[in-house]
Amino acid sequence: MINSTRSLSKTDHRSKRWQAHGIALGAVLLASAAAIAPAGASSHMDAPLITLDAAANTTDVYAFLSAANGIEYLTTALAVFPFEEPGIGPNTFRFDDRVAYDIHVSLDNDVGKGKTDLTYRFRFKTTYANTGTILSFLGPVAPNSTPSLSFPANQNQRQTYTVTLIDDRHPERSTFLGTGIAPPNNQGLVTPFYNQNNDGDQPAKPGVAVSSELDPYTSSTIFTLKNGYQVYAGQRDDGFYADVQSIFDRDFSFGKKTGTPTKPFDSQAGFNVHTIVLNIPLSQLGGAKIAGVYATTSRRDPGLVDDDDRDDRRFDGDDRRFKQVGRQGNPLFCEIFIAEVDKDRYNETKPTEDAEVFAKYATDPVEVDRDLGLTPAIPGLLKSIYIPDLIKVDLTTGPARLSGTPGFSRLGVFGGDVLKSQVQDPFKNGGFIPGGWPNGRRFGDDVVNIGFIAVGVAPPSPTFNVNRVDRNDITYNNVFPYAATPHNGRNINASTPASFSVPPAPAP
Repeated sequence: MINSTRSLSKTDHRSKRWQAHGIALGAVLLASAAAIAPAGASSHMDAPLITLDAAANTTDVYAFLSAANGIEYLTTALAVFPFEEPGIGPNTFRFDDRVAYDIHVSLDNDVGKGKTDLTYRFRFKTTYANTGTILSFLGPVAPNSTPSLSFPANQNQRQTYTVTLIDDRHPERSTFLGTGIAPPNNQGLVTPFYNQNNDGDQPAKPGVAVSSELDPYTSSTIFTLKNGYQVYAGQRDDGFYADVQSIFDRDFSFGKKTGTPTKPFDSQAGFNVHTIVLNIPLSQLGGAKIAGVYATTSRRDPGLVDDDDRDDRRFDGDDRRFKQVGRQGNPLFCEIFIAEVDKDRYNETKPTEDAEVFAKYATDPVEVDRDLGLTPAIPGLLKSIYIPDLIKVDLTTGPARLSGTPGFSRLGVFGGDVLKSQVQDPFKNGGFIPGGWPNGRRFGDDVVNIGFIAVGVAPPSPTFNVNRVDRNDITYNNVFPYAATPHNGRNINASTPASFSVPPAPAP
């Protein structure tokens, strides 16, 4: 954990803004520290085995505070199935019925231990209205006008799901929270209402600021569950943005080359993922001041399951039925830092084992240091965020600023985007902590640039963009489910131009 007040010298290339706010990156969040690592990029292909299992391959995890209709939530999200090409046919990308998708939450003192207190388990069941066709759509799909557990006509591939809360402190306790259905994927002409002007030939609709403006496929599949939980599960745009190709070409010039710079390219542009978004009312967290969030995917162990068990959608207390195959907390740890020999092991273990098994990769990231030619600015910086690998969220601040709203900065604390904690002020700066990653992670947080600025590769508000790409290829929603509209198969636009531009430096 970081608890350092190391003075910042002139050679640290930090501005006064960084001295006032950026040092909050080292703020101790109660039982755990939140800091930042030198980020490379995320190709969503973190470990050898999981790349062969797309439906269980986690791409990103998000966690941040939100509020709607006077209720405060811990918003959590898990995305899987990387690089869904929306123009492919039959468009049968989906959650896997044989996978348990789990969002785990640790509270207060358990955060630093990596110990799970609550698990939200999602199980899916797929049926088809007509199995005598190759088509996922039997014709244009007219969405329901309000949330409904009935599928619209012509949606051939149909997924229902259940949500069960498991109290890991008392494994015998589980609460069935409710049921939902997944909307159709965005194919194009047969799903026109996802797209601009309700025209299946047009690109997907941009993000909206009010719920009434969401496309009807999305709004009719947002469900309120027992105890006030809100949930959505379905296809969305891949919300991560970065020039991943340059990173894995080992091009670490970061815009310093002479002559014409390399053309920036958003490697995730035009692709979709399947995303689960869960709003957890803070009232359900027992007054906790800090939460840690990570997610796992687990497959049924065929040696421990009989035929009669395959249709059981509820958790029955017997975890032996499942084998964990995927895990994700903060971005980049497994992919960028953990060596090939241990990548699969990471995906099969729990955060409680991180200190013993994986701390060496955060303590001495040899390969990253060599490639980037740097040493983390604050000793122990990497270990504080990745060990254990949970996204830490201070639950005492106000709601996080959302992408595109006043005060939001993709650079988070380095753009002056901070939140005020009610319970901590470790650096005597008035209790200000990052407004985004690593205090939670929002849709739109530029984790790549935040990371490089934090370790001194670039000053705050750099004149060049380390990430090269400074925005997502489609705007996010500022209302639940926050993730952007899935791309249209007839308007893939995977070569969306990216920008080298950066917002002007904030006033000191």
